[in-house]
Amino acid sequence: MNKIIITGGYGFIGSHFVEWIYNNTNAKILVIDKMTYAAEYENIPLSIREDHVRFRFNPDDICNVTTESLHNFADAEYIVNFAAESHVDNSISNSAPFIKSNIEGVYNLLEVAKEMPNLKKFVQISTDEVYGDMEDVRHVNGATESFALRPSSAYSASKASADLAIIAAARTFNIPYLITRSCNNFGPRQHNEKFLPTLFKCVEEGTNIPVYGDGLQKREWIHVSDNVAIIAELMLSTSLMNEVFNISSSYHHTNMDIIKKVKGFAKEVVRFDHVEDRKGHDREYRIDCSKLMGYLEDFVFLSLEGYLRDVAREKSLINGG
Repeated sequence: MNKIIITGGYGFIGSHFVEWIYNNTNAKILVIDKMTYAAEYENIPLSIREDHVRFRFNPDDICNVTTESLHNFADAEYIVNFAAESHVDNSISNSAPFIKSNIEGVYNLLEVAKEMPNLKKFVQISTDEVYGDMEDVRHVNGATESFALRPSSAYSASKASADLAIIAAARTFNIPYLITRSCNNFGPRQHNEKFLPTLFKCVEEGTNIPVYGDGLQKREWIHVSDNVAIIAELMLSTSLMNEVFNISSSYHHTNMDIIKKVKGFAKEVVRFDHVEDRKGHDREYRIDCSKLMGYLEDFVFLSLEGYLRDVAREKSLINGG
């Protein structure tokens, strides 16, 4: 691999992927990011940002990217699209940015991809939310990659739409692709609007944690470093082409489970308030990763409980910490 384009590279998951590529390959990297509220320059280490031989930055919107704006990266082998609006609450209050970034942005990147002669894979970072609420399909162990797409929010609908557009472009224009549908990520640098950073912020400040409804919504969780390592390995595999992969550690927790774990080792009293539930709130996401496990050998996933304990210790919130 000589060159790779990573969109949304200054975001939470994207920045971890940039680090993985920089540390594990010799590729030259172009990050495209319009630097919305969820992006931070500091997410990528200064040592990488200052490597002007291997790292370039284009502060652009993926809706506006052209082959000309790629400059000397029009011959890149990979486009990896992390750029997306992703907060479900925001998509409920205003879906327009989600339609623009998550659908129109992907359409534009596909137009660019058509003109890239060396492209090996267009990698789309999708989500397990495209399968919708799994609570009403108890007879199914989890959604496989061929499970019907049943999105519940403007966010998940926009991601499902992008997935379908990519699959169609592969058939019509022979654009090679990889689509990954990951569960909830946790780890360093996650934006403070998300559940885990909000939880710790409330504990630090001694305020009550807001819990949607009864707090029994169940999610699967994976450490961001595990997720990006798997994405990279799938991307670099020469035997995998035009494939969709679910990615999960199979660690299932309800929101209340997580709060109770933090409450169990925190030295301060942890309080929470049940607040009005989110509109259309899915009760459970559950994906079948049998296909992925056939390609992973002896992979050990980092645990959510260990991460929660480490963060609590780092913030001096833990008993004896």
